[in-house]
Amino acid sequence: MADLKFYDVILKPIVTEKSMNSMADKKYTFSVHPNATKNQIKEAVEKMFAGAKVVSVNTMNLDGKNRRRGNTAGKTSKVKKAIVKLTADSPEIEIFSGL
Repeated sequence: MADLKFYDVILKPIVTEKSMNSMADKKYTFSVHPNATKNQIKEAVEKMFAGAKVVSVNTMNLDGKNRRRGNTAGKTSKVKKAIVKLTADSPEIEIFSGL
């Protein structure tokens, strides 16, 4: 396990059409640190956003894509996404409220 602080776990919110539609069900999508566990993600969301109570955390590890530039081939970095579901009585997360 990685020794991560709660402010290092969540990197940025993911704003796509699919993630915006799932906000009606109180599900929020974040890009998280690749070594973060589900418990660390839950703790980080509850500490960073006041009043948020997490019911479940679903994570997915995405491998890097193959990229070419001329004769050189490589891969982009790996990404980990987390979909966090809040309780029904939790307030909405302010980051997403203005979108």
